[in-house]
Parts: sequence; C-alpha cells; structure tokens
Amino acid sequence: MRRIEYKYIVGIVFVFGLFIDLLDMTITNVALPTLARDFSATTTTIEWVVTGYLLSLAVFIPVSGWAGDRFGTKRVFMFALSVFVTGSLLCGLSWNIESLIGFRVLQGVGGGMLTPVGTAMLFRAFPPAERAAASALLAIPAVVAPATGPVLGGYLVEFQSWRWIFFVNVPIGLTGLAVSWLFLREEVQAHTGHLDVPGFVLSATGLASVVYALSEAGTRTFSDPRVIGFGLAGVAILAIFTVVELRVREPMIDVRLFRDKLFSAANAVQLVAQGGLMGALFLLPLFLQFEQGLSPLQSGLTTFPQAIGVVLMVQPAGKIYRRIGPRRMMMLGMLGATLTTLAFFWVGLGTSQWTIRAIMLARGASFAFSLIPLQTATFATIKGADTGRASAIFNSGRQVAASFGVALLGTVLTNRLTAHGAQLGNPLTAAAATTAFQEAFLAASALAAVGVVASLLIDDKAAAGTMAPARVRAAPDAADAAEPAVAVG
Repeated sequence: MRRIEYKYIVGIVFVFGLFIDLLDMTITNVALPTLARDFSATTTTIEWVVTGYLLSLAVFIPVSGWAGDRFGTKRVFMFALSVFVTGSLLCGLSWNIESLIGFRVLQGVGGGMLTPVGTAMLFRAFPPAERAAASALLAIPAVVAPATGPVLGGYLVEFQSWRWIFFVNVPIGLTGLAVSWLFLREEVQAHTGHLDVPGFVLSATGLASVVYALSEAGTRTFSDPRVIGFGLAGVAILAIFTVVELRVREPMIDVRLFRDKLFSAANAVQLVAQGGLMGALFLLPLFLQFEQGLSPLQSGLTTFPQAIGVVLMVQPAGKIYRRIGPRRMMMLGMLGATLTTLAFFWVGLGTSQWTIRAIMLARGASFAFSLIPLQTATFATIKGADTGRASAIFNSGRQVAASFGVALLGTVLTNRLTAHGAQLGNPLTAAAATTAFQEAFLAASALAAVGVVASLLIDDKAAAGTMAPARVRAAPDAADAAEPAVAVG
C-alpha cells in the first residue's frame, strides 16, 4: 500500500465504505416479502425498512460536511463506519418490525456521515483534470452495490436467514476500519465554525414530515387530512430552513452554493435520476416475488444485469466524457433510463426472466452514461475549501431523491392496488396487481423523462476543466479548473 499513490489509497478505502452503505439501500428489497410475513407487517409499514434508512441518510449527511472539516475527515469517516457497523449488527438482532426500523435509522446515521466525507476526501485527493477518472471509480460501487444487493440478499434470505443481510456488513466494515486507521491521512479545515443546530433541526423535521406524508398517501390518499397536514408542514419547514440558512454566517447546508449554475443544474438532474433509479429497484423485486412467484435469489439474479451494464460502460463513458462533455452524455443516459424503465409497462406475468434481464442490462448502461458526467460536472466549479459542504449537499440530495423515489412509487403502487382491488401475492388478483405495478413503473419512467429536460441546464463550458486530458496539469482548485490549462512535456 505504501507504494500506491495516496489518491488511490483514498479511493480504495472509500469504496469499502461506499459499497456497504449503498448495498444496504437495496439488499433488504428482496427480503421485504419475508420480513412482511415474519413480522406480520403491512405494505406501508414494511416500506419504512427502506424509507427509514434512506431518510436517516438524508438527515445526517449535512452534518458530516461540517464534522469532517471541523474534526478531521479520517476521524469522522472512521466514526461513521463504526456507527454503521454497530447498526448493522443490531438490525440482525431485531426482534420485531419496530426495532428493525429503529436500528435501520441508526444505520442511516453512520451511512449518512460516511459517504460525503469520503467523497470530499476523494475529490480533494484527485486534481480537477483527473476527476472523470475518480467519478468512474465512484460509479462502480454507486450502481453495482445497489444492483448486487438483491443477489446477495436473495441468497442469504433463501439459504441462510434474513438476519445475515445485515451481519454481512460487519466483516467488511471492520476491514475498512483497519485500512482507514493504517493508511488515511488526517485533514482538518481551518475556520469551520460551530454546528448550525437550527439548520439541522429544521432540515431533519421538514424532510421527515414530507417523506411521512408521501408514505401515508398510498393507503390514506392525498386528500387525507393527515397527509395534507404533514406534507404542507414539511414544505413550510423546509422553506423556513432555506431562509434561515441564507442568514446564518456558517450554515450547515450552504444554500449559497446553489448560486453556482452548474452545481444547481447537476443537483436537479440527480434528484430525478436517483429517485427513478431507487424507486424502480424497490418495485421490481416485489413484482418478481409476489406476482411472478420467483424466489429471493431468482429475483436478485434477474435484477443483477443492471450492475453488469454499468461495469461494461464505465470505461467507455469516462473516455467519451472528455470528447463530448456532460450535457449530451446526461441527456443520452437519461433518455435511455426513460425508455428502459418505460419497458416495464409491458412486462406481465408471463414475461421471460431473460427479457427482464435484457432490460436491466440496458438500464445499467444508460445510468453509467448519466452518473459519470453527473459525478464529475457537479464539482467542476466548486472551490477546494467548499468541497466538503458541496459534497454534503450532493450526497444529501441523492439520499433525499432516493427516499422520495421509494416513498412516491410505493405510494403509487399502493394506490393503484387499491384502485384495482388487488392484493400482493394473491393468485386471484394477480392480473390486477400486475396492472398496478405497470402503472407504478410508468410513473418511474416519467421521473427519468424529467431528467432528460433537466440535462439541458448543464453548461459544458463551465465543466471544461474536467474535460482536460490527463497530461494536462490541473489547477489546484476546482474553480480554477474552468480556466485554460497548460500542457507540460
């Protein structure tokens, strides 16, 4: 390890943490039917096993940007990984659905702090001209982990126990802790200030309220007073949060960064892209197991080709990025995501697993074309000193989008099941339930279609510094990367 450049050491360590963090977003998906049966939980309740984790991620991600700058990225990264491993162990020991949801929230506390601190370390270690390569490194665990989750989870649920989908994180996390302690350098930023407590409380309360309203809308409908009340309250609190953060000298989430047009545009694309990606990955295992009757492992193997599609396209996408820039790549990727998600509208009870696998393969390739330019362009005009807070915003947005995607599409599914008089897993209503799933996938494709339009906001000129060839020496600051680089040698 001592012979490896430090930037690659950071990449290796971060992949450990990022992989298990993202793996846990989907490894539980194939176990949901089993958990529902074992704990006698309703669809709305079992949804919180996923949504609770995602929401906790979103709430605690902003804190990590300040904590990493204040106490040191190595120290905070190791603390977050320790909390995540502890939460995983407790999830595996859960005795009812309430305890499982609670421990999933604890997992999210660690996972929420883990990803942005690691991202900040990575983008500080790689100069701007090499960040396309860093993004390619990130893209593999970013999509392979969520796609691998159903396969690994399916095997563990079918041949071991659902508890092992959480226990598996423990040895991986401990390995990551050992490598971090031995090889990472400590980095502390000057003038970080105090924790923005009002910002933390307002953001946590607002996000929780909105996601709760979305999750309840499926069974109560959007006209229900509780849904309307929590939804409007959440939106109002988030609006107050924005005003407060603009007036605070050292905000937890520096919303002033959204004045950067490229940063704002990239986050807008991510919102719909991640929402559609994770929402559809929530729906598909339910359909495959409840309606097509597949086992957890068969379900996981059917969704896994999405990971293969990403891996196959990571290197080509990295090279293409330097030639054509982020805007057209994002548009192409989101268009592919729209079409491949829309294809599930025609998937029925008798559709071959190989047809579904082919759709997932193409879906993975499409997301590789959108995620790599998205990861790279987002930080193209962000100064080095702001990378920690920008990373917190970017990663928080990703988890918010994922939690909204799962909650929204779960709500659509529940609503359509009720409208068609269908029940999950009931052979007598299988045809009606399939129609409900098809309509939910139609909503997922609409999210991806919005991403195509949002991609038009991306400015290739602003991201020019990240398109420089490797032989071009990058400026020391991401903001300087937009200026013409000087070739050497």
